[in-house]
Amino acid sequence: MKYNFDKIIERRGTDCIKWDHADLFFGKNDLLPMWVADMDFESPPEVVEAIVTRAKHGIYGYTARSDSYYESIVSWLSRRHGWEVEKEWISHAPGVVPAVHIAIMALTHPGDKVIVQTPVYYPFFKAVEETGRQLILNPLIESGGRYTMDFEDLERKIDSRTKIIILCSPHNPVGRVWTRDELSKLGEICLSSNIKIISDEIHSDLVLGNNRHIPIATISEEVSSITLTCVAPSKTFNLAGLSSAAVISSSSTLLSEYSNMLSSVGAGMSNVFGTIALQTAYNKGEHWLEELLEYISGNFEYMRDFLKANFPEVKVTELEGTYLAWIDFRGTGMSVEELKNLLYEKAKVGFEDGSIFGIEGEGFMRVNLACPRAIVEEAMKRLINVWKSC
Repeated sequence: MKYNFDKIIERRGTDCIKWDHADLFFGKNDLLPMWVADMDFESPPEVVEAIVTRAKHGIYGYTARSDSYYESIVSWLSRRHGWEVEKEWISHAPGVVPAVHIAIMALTHPGDKVIVQTPVYYPFFKAVEETGRQLILNPLIESGGRYTMDFEDLERKIDSRTKIIILCSPHNPVGRVWTRDELSKLGEICLSSNIKIISDEIHSDLVLGNNRHIPIATISEEVSSITLTCVAPSKTFNLAGLSSAAVISSSSTLLSEYSNMLSSVGAGMSNVFGTIALQTAYNKGEHWLEELLEYISGNFEYMRDFLKANFPEVKVTELEGTYLAWIDFRGTGMSVEELKNLLYEKAKVGFEDGSIFGIEGEGFMRVNLACPRAIVEEAMKRLINVWKSC
């Protein structure tokens, strides 16, 4: 490999949430943190160089999004996902989570219903409830360690107050990369029910093996016209702290409603380094990404094989996309509190409690594999040592 993903980089002392502020989630900082979804890898060197060069200019005033900014997004989506986007379809966001909040406020009214597919990225819950909308759960179906959408349940729960479904694609935390057939069926239901789609596709570049991400907006012109898609380089290139995302729709009506709300809450400005990082990553980061995906696949295979051989009570969900493994500890017979005690108090590993993603996540843990292999190995060693001593 050209890039050294085995390199251990000391992140403590940088005010990073994962290492310096784990106590916000776990109540302590003495764990090996494999939770919040950022990477323990350096961003592509081309991105670092571009940021340093811009920083040396010394003036960091108000910054616009140039044609080259939009062109980098358009080109990336075409090359990586076969999605032909026009510049006029693109709006801005300081992040995907803020974009989801803003989109809900723009496209619904207080009291309207918004559907999420649990277990799912938990900020979606707050995005719905904190904007005064009703949260409707459409749990995924788990069978044999694989998750699928429950379309019958979805259709039962739709009524005249249902206005939006939030799609997580690829799905966090269960690691599914949705197929064309699944997305087509979802699109059909939404079209027939007059429901808009907010599609969180922040993990779309992090697809493993022979799986392929399909933007739901590419299913048909009709589905595209009811969809707001959120993308960002933050997960792909480890740029979350630079607050730069894009919101895309072929519908001028949806996009203007979103953009007007974005402006009304004062969130339309650009981050000077975020715009530089986005352009550079999309224009020059492709080879780095290919090596990253190979490395993450190796981390997953190591962990899966280790647990299968040494801890057969634990089942690992197959990882199609994202760098977040979804591990089923229910076979241990432990309660949620007993499991957390085993991991946090005894093994000292900071896996993320699955129950925060919805009741369907009870007994599961989400594990961030975007880290050097040595960290994965250490976590497995700690885990098996305490399990054997139980």
